[in-house]
Parts: sequence; C-alpha cells; structure tokens
Amino acid sequence: MTVPKLTDALASSHLLFDRAALEAAIERMADALRDAYAPGEVPLYLTVMNGGMPFASQLAFALGERGLDLQFDYLHATRYRGQTSGSGLAWLHRPATPLRDRKVLLADDILDEGHTLLAVKQWCEDQGAAEVRIAVLAEKVHGRCVDGIRADHVGVQVPDAFVFGYGMDFHEQGRNLPGIHALKD
Repeated sequence: MTVPKLTDALASSHLLFDRAALEAAIERMADALRDAYAPGEVPLYLTVMNGGMPFASQLAFALGERGLDLQFDYLHATRYRGQTSGSGLAWLHRPATPLRDRKVLLADDILDEGHTLLAVKQWCEDQGAAEVRIAVLAEKVHGRCVDGIRADHVGVQVPDAFVFGYGMDFHEQGRNLPGIHALKD
C-alpha cells in the first residue's frame, strides 16, 4: 500500500489555524481550567497519545504558569491504527496511576465523533475517578457525536473536513506541523 505524501496533502489543503492562534486558544483554555480546580487540588493529567501530546504539553505549561500543579500519566487508546476510519478500540497503554477518588483531566487533540474519548472517559469512571474533565485542542463541528460525550474545554472549532497538524495526523505524518490544516474538498 502506498502512503499518500504529506507534501501533496499540504498542497491541497488550507491553513485553518496557525501556531499563534492555537497558542492563544491554549492560553484561554488554561485560564478557564485553572478556575475549575480549587486551590491546592492536583488533578491527574492524562495525555491521550499520540495525537494529544503536542497540545497536552503546551496546556500543561500554561497551567503551571497559572499555579496549577498536575500529576502526569498517559494513556494510548486508538481506533485508527494508522487508518483514516476507526474500528474497535485498542488499548496500547493504560495509566499506571490509580484513578480512584481522583479528579482526572484528559487532554486530547480533537473531539470528532467521540467514540474513543467516550470509551476512555467511561474507563476512567469505571476505575473510580471522582471527576473526569475533557480538554481538546479542536472540536469538529457536525452532528455526529456519540451520546454521552462532550468536551469541557475546547480550544478551537474546526469544520467537518479531514484536518491534520498540531497532533492530528495525515496517514501518521504531519503531527508536528505548527498549525491545523484542512484538506480542500
């Protein structure tokens, strides 16, 4: 199977949000998130790998600048496995930190239809988390989200198109692009 080239995708896409716009959105999110926790609370900060890593890192620094301490762990759950459409959820890594009675903050790149995030949120609740909040860099605007999932904190909204960059991949490429791009129709 031939993997499409990132250079071709970039040539047939347009930039939705540049790095400065995304960093400003993350700063706004950090302000709201700081206010969501009481002084002295230390939420368990779970990065959803791989896509959530760039966003989660930036958000963690912004929260630290605002005086919110975090305990870090990560999870890796995927439905895509390098493909553009999902199948059953595969857990590649579960957090090692106990979740019982903890306030958990999930950080991910995008809320699209929400199958993966819903499964992860429910797993956290099944582990006894006292609260599960979801922060996503991008939320796709459409009417196909599964029931029971929503993001508590959203950086930007993106159209119902194939988007990539800033954690989101184009056939496992381009996660490190410093902006969010959308393929043209």
